[in-house]
Amino acid sequence: MRIFVTDQTGTEHELEALEGWRVMEVIRDWGLNIKAECGGSCSCATCHVFVAPEWVDRLKAATDEEEDMLDSVPDYEANSRLSCQILMSEELDGLRVTLADSAKQDAAA
Repeated sequence: MRIFVTDQTGTEHELEALEGWRVMEVIRDWGLNIKAECGGSCSCATCHVFVAPEWVDRLKAATDEEEDMLDSVPDYEANSRLSCQILMSEELDGLRVTLADSAKQDAAA
């Protein structure tokens, strides 16, 4: 499986992903610029991504907990999601996301 991740500089990366892994884990493990401070427990918003429009409706709906975390990001958009809450599956092969500036490791808190 593959996901396509556009980083904060606009460069697209094609990443190999494993079934059941969180999209955040894939992005982090490939060394892209993502804080992912809480490690996937949905207690921060430092893995914020923008999901490509054609993929938004294919994802499971965000939980109330995820929505609460997304409310805290300054660059929220209608297609914002926390990448730790998206689990890779065959149905998501080819998923496209863009890393939000608020997810950068060097972003101001």
